[in-house]
Amino acid sequence: MDQAQAHEWLATAVAEARAGLAEGGIPIGAALYGADGTLLGRGHNRRVQDDDPSMHAETSAFRAAGRLRSYRDTTMVTTLSPCWYCSGLVRQFGISRVVVGEATTFHGGHDWFGEHGVEVVLLDDPECTTLMREFIEKNPALWNEDIGSD
Repeated sequence: MDQAQAHEWLATAVAEARAGLAEGGIPIGAALYGADGTLLGRGHNRRVQDDDPSMHAETSAFRAAGRLRSYRDTTMVTTLSPCWYCSGLVRQFGISRVVVGEATTFHGGHDWFGEHGVEVVLLDDPECTTLMREFIEKNPALWNEDIGSD
């Protein structure tokens, strides 16, 4: 995947992460793009806002995309390496590529994708890393709740 396009698509996910933070939530954003580059859905982590533990950013973007006959050849773009829950969503529905903003603050399931034919583009984006580091420093209990850590 072209790095310029990956960064352009990541900007959509970053805007979603910032929207979530402004709402008092966890700053993780995602977007689902079609093979032709069409934005199918976008969303952000809404666990706090909706009091819904399943409303992760990738889930929100996936739901916003709506029902498609097939999700093959789509790209999930996320500001943070997906947790196992969201990694399962990618695999369950055959999403072919995942663009990851950063995996420094949380190393989720993106290595697992490669073992199962999902293309991974890891951008190591400094804006994504800074956004998460600042949030984790200010909200360690909420962060640990989000990732299922004690």
